[in-house]
Amino acid sequence: MRVERFFAFIDLSGFTRYTEVHGDEAAVAVLTDFRGVVREVASEHGVRVAKWLGDGAMFVGTEASAVIATVLEIEERTAAAGTTLPLHAGIAGGAVILFEGDDYIGSPVNLAARLCDAAHPYEVLAADDLAAHVPDWAVAQAVEPRDLLGFVTMVPVVRITVSTRQRRALGIALADRNAREGSVDGDAASGA
Repeated sequence: MRVERFFAFIDLSGFTRYTEVHGDEAAVAVLTDFRGVVREVASEHGVRVAKWLGDGAMFVGTEASAVIATVLEIEERTAAAGTTLPLHAGIAGGAVILFEGDDYIGSPVNLAARLCDAAHPYEVLAADDLAAHVPDWAVAQAVEPRDLLGFVTMVPVVRITVSTRQRRALGIALADRNAREGSVDGDAASGA
């Protein structure tokens, strides 16, 4: 069955090195915090975590704006909470084959994965056709087309970032929430 879906891949940058330097227990703590944020944010936006990929995740959703907002909010929340490792992500969407009820096959899945691979730490890359779906609190900026493994032509890409005003508002909201919950990360979230 062919369906229209939107996909994102996110990954913690430098996780292998972090594990090597700090050990397995520290790595598990980072993953536990990361996955907690991922589950919470994805649930809030109605986006499904399709697969856990060690230090990353694959998301699937029916609305481009929800998938984009999920990725950006995860990036912002992990940064505001003082997460040691930065994220990088790739987002794409389109018609895919729904295979055996829970797997997706098609170019949009591969494109999202390749864009994630191409993204630098703190960078979210998306197929350029998703620029129209970026939330009003974020910005899509065209960047140089990318030569991505498995794609025969250069791929038009946008970099998506959270606006400075939204970043400040999110930082304040996270600081307030952490203070209410008695979190020791309140100072990190407020930027202090």
